[in-house]
Amino acid sequence: MIRFLARRFVYYVVLVFLATSLTYFLASATFSPRSVYAQRNPAPSAQVIDAKLDDIGVNDKTPVVIRYTHWLDGVVHGDLGQTIQDRPVNEQFFPRLGVSLRLLLVGSVAGIVLGVLVGVWNAIRQYRISDRVSAAISILLFSTPVFLTAVFLKISATKLNQDAGSQLINFTGEATPGLDGSSWTLLVDRGAHLLLPTISIALGLIAIYSRYQRATMLDVLGSDFLRTARAKGLTRGRATFKHGLRTALIPMTTLFAYGFLGILTGATLTEKIFAWNGLGSWFIDAVNGNDVNVVTAYTLFAAVVVLIAGFLADVATAALDPRVRRA
Repeated sequence: MIRFLARRFVYYVVLVFLATSLTYFLASATFSPRSVYAQRNPAPSAQVIDAKLDDIGVNDKTPVVIRYTHWLDGVVHGDLGQTIQDRPVNEQFFPRLGVSLRLLLVGSVAGIVLGVLVGVWNAIRQYRISDRVSAAISILLFSTPVFLTAVFLKISATKLNQDAGSQLINFTGEATPGLDGSSWTLLVDRGAHLLLPTISIALGLIAIYSRYQRATMLDVLGSDFLRTARAKGLTRGRATFKHGLRTALIPMTTLFAYGFLGILTGATLTEKIFAWNGLGSWFIDAVNGNDVNVVTAYTLFAAVVVLIAGFLADVATAALDPRVRRA
């Protein structure tokens, strides 16, 4: 198993390097940081613009390979470079990272756990009314873009607050600005602001994962080994969850890992809609602002998240499947 995990880890590291490098070269080729300064009023001289772009490391007059080598050397030493406003990327990256991870972790864990439970329940109750209703709702949810779900939730919360005449549901920002109080008060406030963004991400995940989990669970329910377990005296519930679910989760682990790419995309739009100052909204602003270093830093973050998710999926696969442990 150690050899298997080591090979997979090296594979993921190479992919992170390739994805980040490709993003840097594409951003350098398509973005125009020079225009950000040239459009200022009054416009700086060409010499001043060149000097500022050199400080940031994005001067288009410098060969892109030299710029990339300089940026990569900084990353190796923990420096993600400078923003287009000539501020350290690290200064904004790590505070925003905590904001994004809070939304990503809660939303993805909720989506995975509930998706698996709904899928197992539907498989056990195949073709019953609850299964058919769940199928219809799932199709509706995963056919709806994440940003549309987020907008619908925001409009619904606004209407509910207006009807109640008070702020029952907080949905703007990741915390109430200037709020004072105990640690418990601040924690509850952040949890309240987390509610709608988490729901907007989790709903789509529940819809997708429940359908896949239902399909894999149906394959297992009719298997010989499960009938053998029942014949040995195990109850239906014990045989289903101890042996059936464990086997049905093996193909799902890969789906969970690479589903993080979709979660990142959904979280990016969700952050923008709910005015969260996380990495997702920062990334959108960076694209609009021709900020090469910020866009590349976000890609590095996304690639590392997928690396970690993929590696954890491999660990879970190895734990669930004895054949992998012997590889």
